[in-house]
Amino acid sequence: MAVPVRQCGLCRAGNHGVTLLTALCAQFSRLAGSAAVSPRWPSLSATAQSLSTCQVISRKTQMTPDSLFFRKPYFYYRSLLTTPNACCYNKVHDEKQKPDPFKLAQKDLKDLYEDIKKELFVSKAELKCLCDYYFDGKGKALRPMIVVLMARACNFHSNKTRELLPGQRSIAMISEMIHTASLVHDDVIDGSSTRRGKTTVNEIWGERKAILAGDFILSVASMALARIGNNSVVSVLSQVIEDLVRGEFMQLGSKENENERFKHYLEKTFKKTASLIANSCKAVSILVNSDPEIHEIAFQYGRNVGIAFQLVDDMLDFTSSANQLGKPSAADLRLGLATGPVLFACQQSDGVQQTSYLAQHYCQEAIRQISQLCPSPERDALVQLTETILTRNK
Repeated sequence: MAVPVRQCGLCRAGNHGVTLLTALCAQFSRLAGSAAVSPRWPSLSATAQSLSTCQVISRKTQMTPDSLFFRKPYFYYRSLLTTPNACCYNKVHDEKQKPDPFKLAQKDLKDLYEDIKKELFVSKAELKCLCDYYFDGKGKALRPMIVVLMARACNFHSNKTRELLPGQRSIAMISEMIHTASLVHDDVIDGSSTRRGKTTVNEIWGERKAILAGDFILSVASMALARIGNNSVVSVLSQVIEDLVRGEFMQLGSKENENERFKHYLEKTFKKTASLIANSCKAVSILVNSDPEIHEIAFQYGRNVGIAFQLVDDMLDFTSSANQLGKPSAADLRLGLATGPVLFACQQSDGVQQTSYLAQHYCQEAIRQISQLCPSPERDALVQLTETILTRNK
């Protein structure tokens, strides 16, 4: 999830990972001491105080991807990045009360991958092997877990029942299928050789067969989506496919202006990563509640968590080893792409730390959104999940 690193004026070929960030920050530190460079940013403490994410905002406020961050200039993002405020949720919940999101969703996800393999059943042995390759149960299953928890939280909010509807579980499966298909295609585009600690599909079977396998997974996901029989859900999840393609095209280009460059990066991050989570959450809410406000809460939680997840992922690209990640570290830089840490480093700051602060800001907004639903173990698990996302190391 990146914009071309060549747009960063301080990038030099041959520098990768933390070494590059250190070099960038060091060079900016030297420049900052000269009279030629003047401060660009407003008072951080004053701006952050006025933009506190724990303040009360009307439930009528509709915060779409174009209205919350994407239209803001770069200094807006930078001004948010002071030491993060303590989350309002933590003030009223002690450690004993925090549910484990993985345990809560475990029952619903127990046979998820086996059910996906049944959906992907095909008589041709090689195609079946290609399609089943990543559905081995070794992935994070983050997306279906979020979808299941959101479904149960919305069900309890609407009908005081936490039982999962069959259509909602199908959406959890579909979200994982779309995600996996996008990984197969991404590995072809990026020329990746490892994924989840094993050799990629394109490395074993070749690019042409990998692309066809990804297409086949998407086609099966589309058929499963049609069987749910809800036109609104079909429309919402179809948007995900469009966003994935548009996001990939956005990654091929960038913006010359620094404010536009950061907006471009965040919008692309939404399209390539967060759209799937946001629209899947919205889809399960549609199946149980006709209130657009509930749909928006579900969407905004997924959107903010999705962006935070990718920001942390971009950060780990510099701070974790290839063994931890299950894929090459500093991969985006080697492809000539700049993620959040590099963009921040180009702006006279600690790129990794500032990316971490921005991810925390998105998680705080996710908590504010989901806290509008009635209290339930699943709602609280979605809150707890934000901490898991921020503290993960792979």
